[in-house]
Amino acid sequence: MAAVAGDPCYGACDLALDAVSLTGADLLVHIGHAPVEERPGVVYEYLPFDFDPAVVSAAVPLLSGKEVGLVTTVQHVHLLPGVAAALAAHGITAEIAPGGGRTPLPGQVLGCSYGNARALAAPEILFVGTGVFHAIGVQMATGKRVVAFDPYTGEAQEVSADRLLRRRFALIEKARSAESIGILLSTKSGQARSALAARLAALSEKAVVITMREVSAAEMINFGCGAYVNTACPRLAYDDQVRFPVPLLTPQEFEILVGVREWEDYVIDEI
Repeated sequence: MAAVAGDPCYGACDLALDAVSLTGADLLVHIGHAPVEERPGVVYEYLPFDFDPAVVSAAVPLLSGKEVGLVTTVQHVHLLPGVAAALAAHGITAEIAPGGGRTPLPGQVLGCSYGNARALAAPEILFVGTGVFHAIGVQMATGKRVVAFDPYTGEAQEVSADRLLRRRFALIEKARSAESIGILLSTKSGQARSALAARLAALSEKAVVITMREVSAAEMINFGCGAYVNTACPRLAYDDQVRFPVPLLTPQEFEILVGVREWEDYVIDEI
């Protein structure tokens, strides 16, 4: 019997394992993402999205030197060699890190994993893709100068995490008045950080672990905590905070809140 899983899916960390169990299927075909971990009975088939690599020429004026590291998201990794060739025509040497861990494809980054970006020796990094979320994550993870280039609009910009960090600091301060703090533990296949949730809960008498599949504002209202700590997809805290009625902190921000980490030691949350 063939079946289609109809629930929302946000990545290879969010496999439809319940659907496999309910239908008795022998194989799960997960379309759209590369694996964050190998699982028996799961086939990953990612979808490539094309653009003309030559359009990267529009980003050249923003590059400060002749060496650059290249990163992108899963749908564009197949184009990075072509992008590197286009940059070479302008005298720029491009470095693409080999894949590994949760980002197995060369040059691939995820919103929860920037290992390939940290592996780059180049002094600055060019992120090729839509939006600036991943580019800001690369900047925070590496501390290097990062230029984001959208291959569809042709827009190039240097990114900075300063504004994001100011917002995060304000949320930490707001969370100090919380009488109770929920430590969110995801039940999704590639997001369940149970040991981390337990360690964080032990840091404060105000904290309680709450298991949850979908982290939603409605559920937060139901539990009534004054702040939450997200051990699920890191992107929820950084990119979706506006959806939530109270502070949603990262594990590292919670450590700052309870005094076991200094603000100067702030790091981006990764799985």
